[in-house]
Amino acid sequence: MAAPMSNVEEIRNRVILSEFRVSNVHTTDFPGNYAGYDDTWSQKKFEQNFRIDVIQMDETTLEFDMVGIDAAIANAFRRILLAEVPTMAVEKVFIYNNTSIVQDEILAHRLGLIPIKADPRLFEYRNAGDEEGTEIDTIQLQLKIKCTRNPRATKESSDPGELYLNHMVYSRDMKWVPLLRPGQELDIVMHCVKGIGKDHAKFSPVATASYRLLPEITLLQPVEGEKAERLKRCFSPGVIELENCGGKQVAKVVNSRMDTCSREVLRHDDLKNSVKLGRIRDHFIFSVESTGILAPDVLVSEAIKVLMSKCQRFLGELDSAEME
Repeated sequence: MAAPMSNVEEIRNRVILSEFRVSNVHTTDFPGNYAGYDDTWSQKKFEQNFRIDVIQMDETTLEFDMVGIDAAIANAFRRILLAEVPTMAVEKVFIYNNTSIVQDEILAHRLGLIPIKADPRLFEYRNAGDEEGTEIDTIQLQLKIKCTRNPRATKESSDPGELYLNHMVYSRDMKWVPLLRPGQELDIVMHCVKGIGKDHAKFSPVATASYRLLPEITLLQPVEGEKAERLKRCFSPGVIELENCGGKQVAKVVNSRMDTCSREVLRHDDLKNSVKLGRIRDHFIFSVESTGILAPDVLVSEAIKVLMSKCQRFLGELDSAEME
C-alpha cells in the first residue's frame, strides 16, 4: 500500500527524532524513487532552492545557514575547511642555542603549532626536495631572547616579573614558550611554508568547523499550566516560552533553532505525545571558528574555490575518459 502524500513529504524532507530511534536519516529523493516526483537534478532548480544566510560574524567566528543542498556536499565543504584550505606554518626550526628547560623537539613542535598571521594567497607552495626557500614560498622568522636578572629588583621581592627581565616569551599577547630564568637563552630561526591540514594539523586554518541540521519542534496539542512549565524545562533556554491565553499559561515554540535535540521531553509519559521532534534535512547550520590567520568569511570563500576546482578537475577527467 502506498504511503499517504503527507508521509512521503516527511520522509523526503525531515529527519524524525523518536524515543528510541532516528528515522529518515538517508537521502531518498533521487530520480525514480517516488512516483509523481521529478527528482532529476537541474541547475535552474538548484539555483532556486539554494541559499546562504549569514547569521552571525565577528573577527574569528562565523555562523551561517546553507540551505538546499545534500548532506554529502555539506560534509565535503566541512572537510575542505578543515584540511584543504592552505595556510602558512612553521615547517623547519633551526635551534642554534636553547638553554631553557624545554627540549629542542618539544620547543620545535610548539613553535610549529603557532598560527602564523600571513596571507597564504600571497605565497606559492615550496617544491618537493627544495632545501632552500625563496621569498615567494618561505617566511623566515627569528626568535632570540635571553633572560637576565633585574638589578633594580628589591631584595624582598619573590615575583618573577620583578626579579627577572625577559623571563617570559610572547607572540603578541599570547604566552607560547615556557618561562626562562637568568642565564637561559633562546636563539632560533624558523622557516614558514605553505601547506594544508591534510598534510599536518598545524596547517589547518580553523579551530572548529561543524554543522548541524535545523531543528523543528511541532506541538501536536495545546499544553497548559504545570505541564507547560515542565515542557519548557525539557528544551534549551529560549526554545519554548509561555504566553497567557485566557488566564492560562500555554506553551509556544519560539525559536527551535536553539534546541540541542536532547529528546528530554520524550522521557515524560504525559508530554511525549504532545510534541513532534524533527530536523530539516537540507537546512545546515554551519559554525566556523578561525585560528586568526584569515577571517572566517575569507576561509569560507576559499573553501568554495577549492570545492569548485575539485568539480572542474572531475569534469575534466570525465571528458578525457569519454574521448578515450
